Amino acid sequence: MDLQSLKNRFSIIGNTVSLNHALNTAEQVAATDLTVLIIGESGVGKEVFSQIIHSLSARKHNPFIAVNCGAIPEGTIDSELFGHEKGSFTGAVDSRKGYFETVSGGTIFLDEIGEMPLGTQARLLRVLETGEFIRVGSSKVQKTDVRVIAATNRELLEFTQKGRFREDLYYRLNTVPIRVPSLRDRKEDIPLLFRKFVVDFAEKYKTKPIFLEEEARALLTKYSWPGNVRELKNIAEQISVLSKTDQINAQILAGFLPQHNIHNMPMVATGSPVGEFANEREILYKLFFDMKKDVNELKKMFLEMLQNPSLSGQTANYTREALMNELKEDLMPVAQATSSNPTPIPTVQLASAHSHPVIIDNEAQNHYEVEESLNIMDKEKELILKALKKHRGRRKDASNDLGISERTLYRKIKEYDIEE
Repeated sequence: MDLQSLKNRFSIIGNTVSLNHALNTAEQVAATDLTVLIIGESGVGKEVFSQIIHSLSARKHNPFIAVNCGAIPEGTIDSELFGHEKGSFTGAVDSRKGYFETVSGGTIFLDEIGEMPLGTQARLLRVLETGEFIRVGSSKVQKTDVRVIAATNRELLEFTQKGRFREDLYYRLNTVPIRVPSLRDRKEDIPLLFRKFVVDFAEKYKTKPIFLEEEARALLTKYSWPGNVRELKNIAEQISVLSKTDQINAQILAGFLPQHNIHNMPMVATGSPVGEFANEREILYKLFFDMKKDVNELKKMFLEMLQNPSLSGQTANYTREALMNELKEDLMPVAQATSSNPTPIPTVQLASAHSHPVIIDNEAQNHYEVEESLNIMDKEKELILKALKKHRGRRKDASNDLGISERTLYRKIKEYDIEE
């Protein structure tokens, strides 16, 4: 099947190199039984690629099932995938077949594979290696013939380094990787997709298709589309239903786009000097970035002093004094910006080469060392605690704020022994 016929069959619009490469890979691997890992952001259409692979394979007349691993509670996912025996756990009033048993001979699509618990990952690895599985509460080994296609919107290799995903399972799933490009990486396809959606919705709702003016089309293309094709389709439907005119200009279109994402879009201000910022918050951000640069210069200077003893003496003392004066000047605007009654800025004192920086509180004359923890697990626990405190223990709101599933948050709470 040629590429255009494949696109027509599965209603795929676009002609970017990265999209065509992903489609060609899916078509070539379909004829085999190799495990496929589809990688891409949320909303790019990863499930469509799994359907393409199944439809073009020798298993096309056998069952196909899509399973969202992030939507199944941790306590029941083993039962859903592998089945269970009667009485194996509370509520198991009867025996039940799992997906790997009912779909034998077909294809199973495991979406959000990165959210799968470690225990279930071990069971899945055994299925991929030997084709064998055991129902929950049983000791009988059963065989299955299922092709596994997995998908993720995360970088699983990073998960393996953090111990959140089995490394052996990652390499077993990653036999053939297919990376689906995000919508912002195929900007030339955005107007074509939008036109296709508005025509479909006009036919569905018996209305006249809307038309984008030139400035609106430019805004549509420049928008970042964090929700990718799914978000574009939703916006097209909203405008088709709610717009009072079929001629859409940039102002009308901007009213339908999420404002916080529009503000993050790059823009060129006419008549404004380079480097001018629009609001107070951006000025503070620039100030913090400048401070970070100065601190990096300070670290570099320390390193040079340690590596070159000849810098000691008056030159080194002068350098230290100059650096401290600069640091005080940088800290003063921050104190003034964050408080109407700024507190005195602590004195930073350079200790010896083998000790930590010491800060002296000018009022209390207390000495204390500053040593920030850079442990990833400590930072992760700290963020979870902040989210739970912010949302008063509501796990669902906290997980949404953290950008993880509620099941993953529950697992992290147990892992870090967090008291709610």
